[in-house]
Amino acid sequence: MIYKLLALNIDNTLLNSNGRLNKATKEAIEYAVEKGIYVSIVTSKNFSTASRLGNALKVNAPLVTHQGAFIAGEKRNPILVKKISENTTMDLVRFLEAFHCQIRLVHEDFTLGNKRKVPSNLMGKIVFQSSNRYSYSEQYVDSLVEKLKESPVTAPKIEVIFNDLEDLHDARKAISEMFHEVDCIVKDDTEMDIVPAGSSKLKGLLYVCDHLNIGREEVVAIGSGYDDKPLIEWAGLGVAMGNASSELKKSADWITRSNNQNGVSYMVKEHFRKQPPIEFLKKMNVIK
Repeated sequence: MIYKLLALNIDNTLLNSNGRLNKATKEAIEYAVEKGIYVSIVTSKNFSTASRLGNALKVNAPLVTHQGAFIAGEKRNPILVKKISENTTMDLVRFLEAFHCQIRLVHEDFTLGNKRKVPSNLMGKIVFQSSNRYSYSEQYVDSLVEKLKESPVTAPKIEVIFNDLEDLHDARKAISEMFHEVDCIVKDDTEMDIVPAGSSKLKGLLYVCDHLNIGREEVVAIGSGYDDKPLIEWAGLGVAMGNASSELKKSADWITRSNNQNGVSYMVKEHFRKQPPIEFLKKMNVIK
């Protein structure tokens, strides 16, 4: 099989456990790009974070961010944007503030959250991550409801981190029954993303594949999280990281090494080393 697109998660996949990008991983992605493979980041994270990493890796395909609700190569020229309306955002925040949780409204330009569970040095401050031209701010306030009354927000995603698993399940069930315009995506035992209905990493990747005229069997997807499972099951070659859960590994076609053992680099070398460059295959009329 000739693979044309490599889709990669960020946390515990591209990055190692201390949040750093390993040199071997960077070199492996550059190797794939040089062979003419499209490389896309598919993540729950905001666009600015994904874009910084994408620039470092020199990826050459649109980024699927905010759980598929914001897809773009350039932030100011997105190819797909879905957002939760102002009224629904306000109603969701009112509902969620009854739980012991942190709520973060994740816009493409900023994050707005409540102070609960926020490190003391961030309390009431705006933190700018200005390491490159994508400046991103995070602001934490005492009451999100009061802040939204002053300045309504429409965001592609709402992140919620609960104190315990029971609260997460209760909130998810209630939101599913009361709010039909959003979907809840569980990321782990305490963390959940709320996105516009129909948004997901998989739906986002499907959109990119359609945009680039790439078929399912031509896609390699590598992930490690709960929310990567649909992606891994769908891809022509679904790869689970060595540090992924046993459930995700069971869904995968192939299991690579862990993120701390250069799992992405190992997988790319194993599966792309023998594949000729895409341009050569086109010249030989092997592919279109």
